[in-house]
Amino acid sequence: MIQGAFDELKRMNKRQFIYQVLSFGMIVSSALMIWKGLMVVTGSESPIVVVLSGSMEPAFHRGDLLFLTNYQEEPVRVGEIVVFKVEGRDIPIVHRVLKLHEKENGTVKFLTKGDNNNVDDRGLYAPGQLWLTKKDVVGRARGFLPYVGMVTIYMNEYPKFKYAVLCCLGFYVLIHRE
Repeated sequence: MIQGAFDELKRMNKRQFIYQVLSFGMIVSSALMIWKGLMVVTGSESPIVVVLSGSMEPAFHRGDLLFLTNYQEEPVRVGEIVVFKVEGRDIPIVHRVLKLHEKENGTVKFLTKGDNNNVDDRGLYAPGQLWLTKKDVVGRARGFLPYVGMVTIYMNEYPKFKYAVLCCLGFYVLIHRE
């Protein structure tokens, strides 16, 4: 099978090969444009995220794909599920708003907690930070697809699997003639 694929690649002339490479480039750039479009429509820097831990069970399980929005004019509410980034951490956290603290000057701060955790998230926040603000929020969960994100988790946990999948997809695009 692999030998046949290489033979197919060898039979292509230079023009066909360049056409296939350009087609692959168009697929990648289309995906990036769709991602940027989703960012604009949802107001979120990351409109789709994968739940990476079991801290939100039973609401969300590891591998669930969440769809987010982050419209600045909407107030944060207790019970709402937010995705936030903490200074010093690269990966956003998906947890529920536990408490709201509104000041007289109009600023709103809030505390979060995972449904499956025993304590609030103050231990996860940056040192000295006791509350989150709207600037920490990446988005709010609006919908989800169960377990669809497991592919992403497998690719991150098993890098060889990720490279194998990417190589297969790239190779398929190069040898597929339609």
